[in-house]
Amino acid sequence: MRRALVALIATAATLAGTALPALAAPAPGAAGLGDEYFPDYGNSGYDVSHYDIRLRYHPDTDTLTGTTTILATATQDLSSFDLDFVLDVTSVRVNNRVATATRAGDHELVVTPPRALAAGQPMTVVVQYSGVPSSKRAAGFTAWTRTPDGGLAVGEPEMAWWWFPANDHPADKATFDVSVAVPDGTEVISNGVQPRPPSPEITGWTRWNWRSVKPMATYLAFLAIGQYDLRTDTAPNGQPVLTAYSQLLAPDYADAARASVERTAEVIDWESGVFGPYPFEAQGGVVAPPGSISFALENQTRPVYSSKFFRSGSNMYVVVHELAHQWFGDSVSVAQWKHIWLNEGFASYAEWLWSQAQGEGTAQEIFDYTYAQYPADSPFWSVEPGDPGAADVFDGAVYDRGAMTLHQLRLAVGDDAFFDIVRTWTTTHRYGNGTTDEFVALAERISGKQLDALFQTWLFTPGKPDVATAPAAAAAPARAAAPHQPRSWARIQQAHALLAGH
Repeated sequence: MRRALVALIATAATLAGTALPALAAPAPGAAGLGDEYFPDYGNSGYDVSHYDIRLRYHPDTDTLTGTTTILATATQDLSSFDLDFVLDVTSVRVNNRVATATRAGDHELVVTPPRALAAGQPMTVVVQYSGVPSSKRAAGFTAWTRTPDGGLAVGEPEMAWWWFPANDHPADKATFDVSVAVPDGTEVISNGVQPRPPSPEITGWTRWNWRSVKPMATYLAFLAIGQYDLRTDTAPNGQPVLTAYSQLLAPDYADAARASVERTAEVIDWESGVFGPYPFEAQGGVVAPPGSISFALENQTRPVYSSKFFRSGSNMYVVVHELAHQWFGDSVSVAQWKHIWLNEGFASYAEWLWSQAQGEGTAQEIFDYTYAQYPADSPFWSVEPGDPGAADVFDGAVYDRGAMTLHQLRLAVGDDAFFDIVRTWTTTHRYGNGTTDEFVALAERISGKQLDALFQTWLFTPGKPDVATAPAAAAAPARAAAPHQPRSWARIQQAHALLAGH
């Protein structure tokens, strides 16, 4: 016993003289996810799994009050973390304890919990807030649109800041519950399905509830509040379809809009045959009040359209474009915004494929006509679609030259390999993110061809590329002759003029 005691004392003395490695202190999460174009968008240090957004909105004053509960997991030891948000915050709690919140920059809310968070620890963050969204400016503008009868939260690449606190970058997707109380007679449309019908809350107020059960990027969450005519239906695949049309639309605009958007289920059924199974739980679309927005956006399950797309009649090409984004942009989102051509190039190429299916011009004819429209000295060829720069994220070249890149890929590998590449891409990256390098690697693996030069030429080299003769194109009219204008061209260009303007 005595020997054991002596040995224990000696061991303790030895350990006492040995310096143990110091544990790293918890650190703040970064105010940004490292996006090359928008470095302060999103935040690091945590991963969000769900947003529960509960709001009350007064259309007459554009006042929004709300409580958002964020379910997340710390990805590092955190002393503080940021949320992207611009409304006025009244309180923040982290895991049921009052936290401090301070402002940094024009859209950062810095939250410091009373206890540091360990990597892997669940986080329940409750933020209470209020404000007039249309009065708040960040990044040089106000994304929230006040309308004569309500408001619109529709925008890209940022929108969440004006109505719910978020980790606002496509790299951090989550599921959503959105609940909004509004005066009786006012409609609220958002993403996904309605888990229950609109119901009275207090005298004069009705609460609307929406649920998105598939992961969604924060900029794709939307609100349309005002006077809308709602239509419901069931798609061929059994999913609920909800379309909404502002009651402020002039009759001719309204008819043209309905003649387009009411074909949503038809288009999704067709696109599912091209791109693979539809990735979401509901379908639909919203046509906004005149003068509110001038673009369309692929909000998940339910795109929102400016009435301008329908000012000269129905326009199926914008509907095809926005619904193609459900695969390219919504289900498979960009890992960084510089990869935006993967969204817009595919959505634009979907228009070419629809044109061919409708007998209004083949994809080859549209390629030839697009190529001929821009002389070699046109500024169009100076933008690199694969890395356009933050100022040109929505440049026309991202759309048209992005689609041209895909057509050149199709000619190079053949139809079987091309559509195998497309469907494999939407399957393997479903509900996730993708990069250009990953797409090129997939295309090379499936086709068995070296494609670096093709993508370098069409995505990353300024100037008008030479068009190589390909077997699939050999039967086409000689390119020296001016190609004829496809019947779909005017509608496609009308759509793109507005799409690239947002």
